[in-house]
Amino acid sequence: MSADSLSLRAPAKLNLFLHIIGRRSDGYHLLQSVFQLIDWCDEIHLKKISHNEVRRINPIPGVSPKQDLVVRAANLLKDFCHTDAGVEIDVKKEIPMGAGMGGGSSDAATILIGLNSLWNLNLSTETLCMLGLKLGADVPFFIFGQNAFVEGIGEKIKAISLETRDFLVIFPNQGIPTVSIFQDPELTRDHAQITIDGFLASPWSDLTNDCQAVAMRICPEVKQALDWITQAIPGSEPRMSGSGSSVFAVLDHKTDIAKLENLLQNLPKGWVGRIVRGLNKNPAYNLVSSD
Repeated sequence: MSADSLSLRAPAKLNLFLHIIGRRSDGYHLLQSVFQLIDWCDEIHLKKISHNEVRRINPIPGVSPKQDLVVRAANLLKDFCHTDAGVEIDVKKEIPMGAGMGGGSSDAATILIGLNSLWNLNLSTETLCMLGLKLGADVPFFIFGQNAFVEGIGEKIKAISLETRDFLVIFPNQGIPTVSIFQDPELTRDHAQITIDGFLASPWSDLTNDCQAVAMRICPEVKQALDWITQAIPGSEPRMSGSGSSVFAVLDHKTDIAKLENLLQNLPKGWVGRIVRGLNKNPAYNLVSSD
């Protein structure tokens, strides 16, 4: 790494729970959740170039530059700062696309964080979060860079301290359009509110995801993945993350990790499973000004 290049890890996240507590007049849902960063990361490499352009190496097949969040993030920053700096971007994808773990949002956030440093723009966290919100609701969380208690439509973010835990995460290789979940008439929209203190009193149990029942009906693979975890780890109470389709279980000291890793070698075709560890901060956290 040099002054002209930067390599960063862009972490995924899990929603430890997801409660929908109401709906605004404009149709947006009001929610409560805890976002947990995990060490399932994409690798992003940035290199300054002399040309005034954003150049992506190995773009995602079938995704145009106008749809590519990584390219959009870089161009958004260029336009906002009126800079003629250029960059070459290479992303090694590890987080499955369509898994509902925020991989695309994390990549976009990491581009904003990384280029803020590489181009010496010195923008504050607040400014980067404002830009990130233009790209997606979850992008500010990854710029914020800490585990968080999230409320509103996702814009109210409060740092929360969580015990470091391991998780089993499975993506059953079937994405679910978020809009199909939130437009479903059977979606629970009146969950009782909880407080941060209430969550912290029992952070790893008795948690639910209000989107899960609808998701299982729309996407049978969600239930199949939940059942797979239940069979592999009896009593683990797995749940879906966010609006799906990834599912996860919290692991404890009793879990036979070696046995679980062997079971993961025999997942149904196309499924992706991994044992991950929670992170306290985004690996790029220290690159962002807190002014």
